[in-house]
Amino acid sequence: MPNSSVSSVEFQKAVGHFGREAMRAPLTITNHGRASLVLMSAAEYDRLKRRDRQVLTMDDFTDEDRAAVVASKVPSEAAAFDSELDA
Repeated sequence: MPNSSVSSVEFQKAVGHFGREAMRAPLTITNHGRASLVLMSAAEYDRLKRRDRQVLTMDDFTDEDRAAVVASKVPSEAAAFDSELDA
């Protein structure tokens, strides 16, 4: 489900309404037409933070997992992201 978007002016006029909407799905707040903030429920924020904290070490992977990584190939579609490596 794509998240909804609202201008900062609209948001200020109906904070309660948009707060309830953000409890169902994240709400992007724009400023001059550009995304500037995202409002979401505390439960969704906590869920995302838990995922952010997952750290794996090599000991967490089986030999089969490691072999699958070694055998993997980068799809040609990934070349579209090569520019992100430029500093």
